[in-house]
Amino acid sequence: MRAIRVSEFGGLEVLKIQDVPDPKPGSGQLLVRVKAAGVNPVDTYIRSGIYARKPDLPYTPGTDAGGIVEAVGPNVKGFKAGDRVYTNGSVTGVCAEFAVCEESRVHHLPSKISFPQAAGLGVPYGTAYRALFQRGRAKPGETLLVHGASGGVGIACVQFGRLAGLTVIGTAGTDKGRALVSEEGAHHVVDHRAADHEKQVMAISEGRGVNLITEMLANVNLAKDLTMLGQGGRVVVIGNRGTIEINPRDAMAREAEILGLILWAATDAELAEIHAAVVAGLENGLLRPVVGHELPLAEAPRAHQRVMEAGAYGKIVLIP
Repeated sequence: MRAIRVSEFGGLEVLKIQDVPDPKPGSGQLLVRVKAAGVNPVDTYIRSGIYARKPDLPYTPGTDAGGIVEAVGPNVKGFKAGDRVYTNGSVTGVCAEFAVCEESRVHHLPSKISFPQAAGLGVPYGTAYRALFQRGRAKPGETLLVHGASGGVGIACVQFGRLAGLTVIGTAGTDKGRALVSEEGAHHVVDHRAADHEKQVMAISEGRGVNLITEMLANVNLAKDLTMLGQGGRVVVIGNRGTIEINPRDAMAREAEILGLILWAATDAELAEIHAAVVAGLENGLLRPVVGHELPLAEAPRAHQRVMEAGAYGKIVLIP
């Protein structure tokens, strides 16, 4: 099969397309024919070698895919060959024509969801659910501010927020992105590049501040986030690319919380909760992954570059 392989940590140039032997599923595992593979920012951190978790070299990147079950190993009970599925983890990596996955990391895919859409579910929707409900303790009637709401995780936060009865404020840096955020259900949309965007958020909340913020770029926004929180407000840090100076008094005055998030820390029980909610949302049409760019598998370097650029718009997927 054709697969993207990384033989050393580094820049885009280490992503190579190669012919490798087809993998075979073991006990409790499935072989998935990959129809689309999702690219996430964390994939670039792992590839560069700066991430806390480093795979053994060489490796094939990626955890999120949409595809069809090609074969099942012994002791697999919930799937059969031919089933449409999405994945949120892989033993062999999903940026390939086939991937071996543990059964617990494979989920049935409703027929209304395309394979490229399915490739945008695992990390983005898993992160969004964990941020809002497992870490952020979101409640119906609260006000949610989603930074970077036009990206994969941001769109998922907007959709989950609407589903849960929150008032959703989404930010994006382009006209196209803001139009998308509005289409996906945000009650209010703000340009986070505007000098007065904090004042706009406070005006929308009638001066009370928001209850919950999902933060995609904490090294830029965290200090300002604290000033936009209401009493008892929470900021969930999803993404960060550096350091920042904050004034702790802004947190003290509001008895606010800054909560870190890493999806890999979720327990098996928490992951089961996440994907039960995702599948239900897909089935009833309230969750709708947005695909921004589809690229051939060989253009993995371009996908890794694009996923880190400003002006996010939907999900970037690779098509084997």
